[in-house]
Amino acid sequence: MRVDDVEHSRRLHVVHDGERQAPPLLLIHGSGASGSTWNPVVPALAARHHLIRVDLPGCGQSPPVPSYDVPEQAGQVAAILDDLGLDHITAVGHSSGGYVATSLAEQRPDLVSSLALISSGPSPDALLAQPLPLRVLMAPPLGPLLWSRRSDAMIRKGMSAVCNLPVDIPDEVVADARGITYRTFRAVLRRNGAYIAERSVPERLAALDIPVLVLFGAADRRWEPSSAHQYDAVPNARVEQVPDVGHLPMFEAPETTSRLLLDFAETTADTLARDRRA
Repeated sequence: MRVDDVEHSRRLHVVHDGERQAPPLLLIHGSGASGSTWNPVVPALAARHHLIRVDLPGCGQSPPVPSYDVPEQAGQVAAILDDLGLDHITAVGHSSGGYVATSLAEQRPDLVSSLALISSGPSPDALLAQPLPLRVLMAPPLGPLLWSRRSDAMIRKGMSAVCNLPVDIPDEVVADARGITYRTFRAVLRRNGAYIAERSVPERLAALDIPVLVLFGAADRRWEPSSAHQYDAVPNARVEQVPDVGHLPMFEAPETTSRLLLDFAETTADTLARDRRA
């Protein structure tokens, strides 16, 4: 049975999929995206888990906020989990959503028992040059004007530019992307950059001492693919690189992405259960 109901909790848009009694998986999208970017992997994941998909502030159907600092966004997600009465979850973040997931675990270790990061760049030096369609949309002084006039085709082209394999970007994902403003997107990118410049993601994860899955496309076009190995230094981290895949594994390789997430979530749940019995 699929729940697939929607609620607005603490001003954030939240979608639930799967049985509420199933083990919870928190899914956090990346910059300029929304919870709908998880659509390709939802059927497989919801068959075994209660999925909690959030639209971060200013994205999708969630309203903008004064500050997009990563810890503040993580605090809003923590409030949702508290409202739902959930703890000891597996938090999954795509791209900069991995930073929010990491910050959530830093702030509230009682809520997060394991982390899965998909295409989350480890540090600023790993960032590649933006694909041309994105550079055109972002560069002032024409950026704001082009952003306000961007067509569905331009949005699809921008998303596809970070992929290595052909993808079909659904209308729902495009519509959600259209809702984010130029100012919000720029602010989100700045605050994400500040978060990993202050301290790299591998450094932050090493201090947490929880199981971590790092999933990286071997042909990522946003982050240097070899930078995935910066995570090798993290205790309890498992690094998986998917051949031929770019920055959007959920769209480029949904079956592989689902399988790796399910295997990780179930393995860590078994380990946690054994530890509790010990």
